[in-house]
This record gives sequence, structure tokens and C-alpha cells, in this order.
Amino acid sequence: MAKKSVVIVQDSEKKNADLADAINGTQDFEVVGTATDGIGGVNEILEKNPDLVISELLLGGGDGFFVLDKMNEAGVRSKTIIVSAFSREEIVAKAFERGAAYFMAKPVSCEVLIQRMREIAAPAQEVKPRVYGEGVKKSTVEEKISNIFINVGIPPHIKGYSYLREGVKMAINNPDIINSITKKLYPMIGEKYDTSASKVERAIRHAIEVAWNRGRIESLNNILGVKAYIGSEKPTNGEFIALVADKMLLERA
Repeated sequence: MAKKSVVIVQDSEKKNADLADAINGTQDFEVVGTATDGIGGVNEILEKNPDLVISELLLGGGDGFFVLDKMNEAGVRSKTIIVSAFSREEIVAKAFERGAAYFMAKPVSCEVLIQRMREIAAPAQEVKPRVYGEGVKKSTVEEKISNIFINVGIPPHIKGYSYLREGVKMAINNPDIINSITKKLYPMIGEKYDTSASKVERAIRHAIEVAWNRGRIESLNNILGVKAYIGSEKPTNGEFIALVADKMLLERA
């Protein structure tokens, strides 16, 4: 079986050499290029068109976001792992919005990194954006909900994102609450965030509209595993919350 090609973009030649040695020592991968800055990384990626890219977020001459943007502009479909000491939600969201397949928070061992590479390089497998990091409880309900929202294009900085996430968690713990969305769910979210039920409803509706305006319908269909929505169709607040909650409950079963 042919080895998968890899380009590494980190801020020092020593780090690149150490990681390349570990990767080249596997049966799965071969490093075909390295760079120590964003511009050099883009040049290597465009020239080599690798199967995978490993890129740090903080780089000279253009950061990891710059690398992802240039890959998108050139139509390069390499699966990309972003590695960073910074893992705030908005930073992770930006990486996923630009097409990253995986986000890893430092420190990361070569062993773990190579295992993640194997996971995202596996054929006939839909790769959903994922987060890994020390001190992070992987596969938590909240992380899974956040990944779904990021996938469908709901940005973390808007109020509706937090309200939706809270609504989904409530629906997971008490599925019947979806039948009392106006009388119970909105007021309970409003009480937690010190706002009115009507503002919660509007913010959630806005968050769903943002996702639909970004054309992420197919992402939601892929997550659900069925073509639930087509064209300009969009779910109501209650439908969206119920769909995500049902997805989570099925995975838990």
C-alpha cells in the first residue's frame, strides 16, 4: 500500500526534523516537504499536493489560518491538522471554518499525532472536525454539540450559539421539553443567561439563519445521515434543537 504524503509546517527546522523522523518511521506516511513559515508552507503544499498537512497556528510569514486560506483559494484538498498552544473556542472555530480536519492543543506527543493522522487519513470515512488537547475531556456532550454547530456554520461569538447549546443539552436530559419550547425551554435559558424568553427565541432563530445563509445545509444533512433539508428549507428553532438532541441520544445509545 502506498504511503500517504505529508507536509509539515512548524516554526523551527529542529521540530520539523524530529516530527519527520517519527512520521517516516511508520508504515503509513512519508514526509515530502517541510517549511518554517506560512509562505514557505503554502509553496510546499501547492507544489507537493500532499494527502495530509500538519501546521502550527503561530508561524512567521503568515499563520496557520493564512495557510488554510491559501489552500482553499488554490482548491487543495489536503486533510489538515492544526496544532496550537491556544485552543479558545473562537480560534478552534476559525480553523474548522477554513477547512481544518482536526485541531490539537499543545502539548502533543508524536505518538498521539500519528494516531490522529491515521484516523483522518482512513479511506471511505467522513471526517468531522474534532478537537484534542491535554486536560480536555474528549467526546463530552458539550464538545460534540459545539462541533455540530461549527460544522453547520453557527459562529461561537453570537448569543444564539450559547442559547442553542443550552437548549440542546436540556432536550437531551428531558426530551419532552421540546413540546413546551415557548413555555419552558426559552424561559429556562433566559433565566440562566439573565435575559427574556423572547430574546432567546430571536437569538436562536438568528443563529439558524446565519448557518443557512452560509449554505451549510448539506453539512447538517451529512451529520444527520439523511437529507432532512433541501434548497431554501430551514428548520424551526424546535426542529433544530430536537434534531441535534436526537443525534446525541442515538450516539449515546
